[in-house]
Amino acid sequence: MIRSLVKQTKRLTNRKSLVLSPQVHHLRTNAMSNNIVTIEATAKQTSTIIFLHGLGDTGHGWADSIKHIKPSDTKCMCPTAQVMPVSLNGGFPMPSWFDLYSLDTDSRVDEEGVKKATTYVHQLIANEEKAGIPANRIVLGGFSQGGALALYAGLSYPKPLAGILAFSCWLPKHEEVVSAIKNKDIPILQCHGDADPIVQHRLGQLTATVLSKKLTKHQFKTYRGMAHSSCNEELSDAKNFITTCLSN
Repeated sequence: MIRSLVKQTKRLTNRKSLVLSPQVHHLRTNAMSNNIVTIEATAKQTSTIIFLHGLGDTGHGWADSIKHIKPSDTKCMCPTAQVMPVSLNGGFPMPSWFDLYSLDTDSRVDEEGVKKATTYVHQLIANEEKAGIPANRIVLGGFSQGGALALYAGLSYPKPLAGILAFSCWLPKHEEVVSAIKNKDIPILQCHGDADPIVQHRLGQLTATVLSKKLTKHQFKTYRGMAHSSCNEELSDAKNFITTCLSN
């Protein structure tokens, strides 16, 4: 199953209609990831997007697509997770934000791994704040496992973010996270394909049901025929969402 997920995740880099040739550079870090693919703002920077890839991918997998939908005054950061053995894949090592045991709703959660990854994401956000970008000008997003981490980290950050993008994902330990939410007005765009064979659509629906009861600006959009991937319609919706979040 996970080998299929990795293959489908990496297909994102082959979307000919969306691939551009951004100028990127890599930032070395002593934190969780070995490097961050960074696409600088083409105008004076006033905001930042941090986007987290899916299992088995790297920051390069989404950099082109996010460049295509970001405003000109926005910097994009796509970090790469550390390589670790993944239990769901028989211990095979690959870039992963935390360990996965199953994708069932009642599966065991790598609590320590999720919290470690969350600390790393929170540090990225804090670093942007230190550089002069307020938390409410930072959009956090992710795909699949990266989307799960984006929801967890974004909803647990002590300051309100500009918004959260959650593609084809679920919320780990949703009861714990929802009970601890302090900012009920954070905008969230959650997107999912109804033909997703990896992270099934019902998992996205379950997360959406839980979040919509607590949050005032949560949207859940379904894309007909989309598998564990992305599409132009989804990215167009994401572009509009980012523009709205950063227009205030």
